[in-house]
Amino acid sequence: MDKRNVIACVRSGAEYPSDPPFHPGEAYAEYALGATSSCANDAYETVRECFRLAGLDAAHLATAAWNPMRDLIQPGETVLLKPNLVKERHPRDPSGWRYVLTHGSVIRAVADYVFKALGGDGKVVIADAPQTDSSFAQIRRRLGLDAIRDFYRRQGLACEIVDLRKEEWVAKDEVIVQRKRLDGDPIGYVAFDLGDSSEFVGHSGEGRYYGADYDAGEVNRHHSGGRHEYLIAGTAIQADVVFSLPKLKTHKKAGVTVSLKNLIGVNGDKNWLPHHTEAGSDDPGDEHPRPGAKHRAERTLVRQLRNLAARAPGVGPWILRQARRVGRHVFGDTEEVIRSGNWWGNDTVWRTCLDLNKIILYGSPDGSLRRGTPEHRKRHFVLVDGIVAGEGRGPMNPDPVAAGTVVFGIDAPSVDAACAWLMGFDPQRIPIVRQAFRCTHYPLSDWDWPDVRLISNRPEWCGPLPEIRDDATFHFMPHFGWKGHVERVASSDSEGKPGSDAS
Repeated sequence: MDKRNVIACVRSGAEYPSDPPFHPGEAYAEYALGATSSCANDAYETVRECFRLAGLDAAHLATAAWNPMRDLIQPGETVLLKPNLVKERHPRDPSGWRYVLTHGSVIRAVADYVFKALGGDGKVVIADAPQTDSSFAQIRRRLGLDAIRDFYRRQGLACEIVDLRKEEWVAKDEVIVQRKRLDGDPIGYVAFDLGDSSEFVGHSGEGRYYGADYDAGEVNRHHSGGRHEYLIAGTAIQADVVFSLPKLKTHKKAGVTVSLKNLIGVNGDKNWLPHHTEAGSDDPGDEHPRPGAKHRAERTLVRQLRNLAARAPGVGPWILRQARRVGRHVFGDTEEVIRSGNWWGNDTVWRTCLDLNKIILYGSPDGSLRRGTPEHRKRHFVLVDGIVAGEGRGPMNPDPVAAGTVVFGIDAPSVDAACAWLMGFDPQRIPIVRQAFRCTHYPLSDWDWPDVRLISNRPEWCGPLPEIRDDATFHFMPHFGWKGHVERVASSDSEGKPGSDAS
């Protein structure tokens, strides 16, 4: 893989293994960790094949010396593996976490090859900041992360698992009833101000941004007066390499969530992050496509109840919970109606995500930014877990797609463009993807998405993205707030049919 705009993609009939720490099903020539499984490990094989297909360390292929990360990761470095650990459970399916979270078997396979490149030195950190009302302990159990870490430590390899959040919430009926302080990132946090280099420059939402908590004043304090501030986990800033391991899913606010959206999880305080823009006196914002009288009444009521919940932590949340139950009947359930910027017109969250990507590529531990040129970028690699992907009401309530697909690249915007195309979407119609190629201050890529090329084990998936036929790709069902606005080709017979498969 000598060109950054070339993305490798393997499609197989892979399934996830069930027993952590997810040893490979055979002793490959390059495998030096000893333990193997008596059962097949399709996920490991698919990740391995993706690296082979990418042409990594081709001179040593099929030998004990094969080291696919040889030219990407150096001995002694610290590598952050950043999976998507958003939520430990699916609201409708007890096993649905498999298409919500990056699977532990994919994390293990990538980590094996990272450790090989580190040569017995250096460190791997598996870290994320899940949604604040998620249980990190349950996520670790679901994915077998402790078993993976303990296996490496028995081999004398340095592996850590870190919850990057400073706070964990307990929620009932989607209302915060308890807040627990956490140890957070052991390295601490670094504040960055992108200022004139932010994607929010020129945006009309100042003073009306909504973040992740009831106190909207917090997010607006960090995005006003020319400031555009973010609090980033020191682990992500100090790591030599960020290796993103996103899940292939649709997303209610961004259209898709792959690598660019995945970096939401490196921040230290989600209430510094604008998620959508509320309506103003002469500006409709992007919270709702048709903010009429009913919507305005709902927003006024919600704002008053949230303020009460913040001021009166005992009775306030209880009142808010009762009001939400009644409100579902009057205003509709969030999983059925558009609210909170969950639609194709969200002009806010993509800016947040691309700002975070800029910081990861160019941010220094002292809070300054390096020169915005390619040679000064941090290494940010991506391997996408699409073995069981998610469509529809993503990111936390999707339906499964047995895509059997793994995607790898060394340019995050190109990976996301390739994934969007394979999902049946038009990258040009998804702001987080389209705009990633257009950042002028601290660019994220050096070409445009039509220049991205795929190499694959499927001949029909090889070539420039615009030349890959529609009938050769998947046709994921978008989130209902994006339906009819992101599909590459409208298919009259696909409406209401989830999981349309590639031919």
